[in-house]
Amino acid sequence: MSKRPIKFSLVYRDMWQSSGKYVPRIDQLKQIAPVIIDMGCFSRIETNGGAFEQVNLLYGENPNRVVREWIKPFNEAGIQTHMLERALNGIRMFPVPADVRRLMYKVKKAQGVDIARSFCGLNDPRNLELSIKYAKEAGMISQAALSITYSPVHTIEHYMEVVDKAVEFGADEICLKDMAGIGRPVFLGKLVSEIKRKYPDKIVQYHGHSGPGLSMASILEVCRAGADYVDVAMEPLSWGMVHPDVISVREMLHDAGFEVPKINMSAYMEARRLNQQFIDEWLGLFIDPANRYVSSLLLGCGLPGGMMGSMMADLKGVLDGINNTLKNAGKKTLSQDEILVLLFDEVAYIWPMLGYPPLVTPFSQYVKNIALLNVMFLLQGKERFQMIDKNTWDMILGKSGRLPGPLAPEIVELAKKQGFEFYNGNPQDAYPNELDKYRQMMKDNGWDAGQDEEELFELAMHERQYIDYKSGLAKKRFEEEIVKARENQSKKTTPSANQPVELQKPLEKKQDPNKEILYAPIKGQVVFGFHEIIEDRFIKVGDIVKRGERLCYIYSDLFNGFEEITAQNDGIITEILVNQGCIVNQGDPLITIKIKQSPKS
Repeated sequence: MSKRPIKFSLVYRDMWQSSGKYVPRIDQLKQIAPVIIDMGCFSRIETNGGAFEQVNLLYGENPNRVVREWIKPFNEAGIQTHMLERALNGIRMFPVPADVRRLMYKVKKAQGVDIARSFCGLNDPRNLELSIKYAKEAGMISQAALSITYSPVHTIEHYMEVVDKAVEFGADEICLKDMAGIGRPVFLGKLVSEIKRKYPDKIVQYHGHSGPGLSMASILEVCRAGADYVDVAMEPLSWGMVHPDVISVREMLHDAGFEVPKINMSAYMEARRLNQQFIDEWLGLFIDPANRYVSSLLLGCGLPGGMMGSMMADLKGVLDGINNTLKNAGKKTLSQDEILVLLFDEVAYIWPMLGYPPLVTPFSQYVKNIALLNVMFLLQGKERFQMIDKNTWDMILGKSGRLPGPLAPEIVELAKKQGFEFYNGNPQDAYPNELDKYRQMMKDNGWDAGQDEEELFELAMHERQYIDYKSGLAKKRFEEEIVKARENQSKKTTPSANQPVELQKPLEKKQDPNKEILYAPIKGQVVFGFHEIIEDRFIKVGDIVKRGERLCYIYSDLFNGFEEITAQNDGIITEILVNQGCIVNQGDPLITIKIKQSPKS
């Protein structure tokens, strides 16, 4: 009896984006592509998608040129290439109009991408329908992905309902996207068995992060159950918050009796050397060393590896503010590890309240953001949910899709107090077509729509980043960021995780219960006033403000939009702690208000 073959896919895009902020430049990608091919063990390569092109724009490279030149050697070698896309959100963090989504597949197919891996973070089949339709229409292989998590509502039956719909829509393949690595191995094996029992001819691919340490057992279980492809990584970006290494996976599956490809170890070592060279050159400046470690604590909060890196960066940004608040209240300061545990516990607490959204981009960010702000407010003696950003409200209200579980009564009541209405329609219908607007914008600026309208697509998908790329501002910002990162590295002033940090400008020594501090809900650029909105004004110390009044904005590259900062109570502005245009981290203090009356609960 012949052995059943298992094929490997190198998730090269995800290796970098689960490790740090940036991905290799085009010259680096072209350098390593032939070496990856020489390894001889990969049938597929994840080349682009989710945030990859956004990152290209952020450091001043044309993403269309990057994608075309990066994947060309794989096309010529007969290795399939695949991209990751977020269904309703396309390859960005917020919803995309249908005509822009449709153009994406035409562009990506023309650029040489073979497979579209499409996932809805909420597992709402309505969001997958157009992804499958448009991918097949463009001539791509449509791979519908299940966002795997572990909760009382995420049962075999729940996932099979999504599979049934995906197959009905025409999906060619099914992927188990275990983005946090918290899927239990036996459960995953049962799910693959059920998919193969019902749809024996459908290819099944498994994508599992190493984070909490279950990934190798999960790989073995899904392969025994009938999986065809396994996603893997390679050193020095394997394990930790990333993916299992291809060497270990191959040896395990070979011993288990599967037919697996051999690895050209000379090529592996050369690719390993090149990856380390890229890290040493500059990419390592944006990789948190903590991402190298596996943590069983992730089983409690269920956050994916990429979000762990984001969370650690957030904690470094708010640790000083939290500890000064505690000191002013006469309480014991906390280490980064202690606050991390509080944050894990808070994610676990609020996740069911928010309807168990699978913690995958962008919903993992939303839940993490609320948890972080909640921890800050709780340590100040305030109630939870004092601040929720617009994108998170869209998720809560149903504009992103149907939540897997019910919202807690407290969340429903909070929405009513804010005057929000819940949305029950098809999520795509809430976002009208926009390509004509962007065609006109290209014309007005004298820009070429590009080969296969790929430049038009980039503008429509990543408007702010594309404009900054075209003006040269993105490259200038990136070069300044590199200089600053190198300076910070050379200073070696990063505090120990067990040592509380002091603010350079300490807050008042005595805690004032009538004082409100507004914090940045996201990382971004501070904007006071807005030139396109006439009624906006520039605030100053001494201004009287009303509850709900807009005071400033935070512009986020990540969300490609402006987040309003509003007063939570009536009062008088006593401090403005940031300057126009400065970059703030999530949780940084922005404005202090003396409250005229007791805060409303």
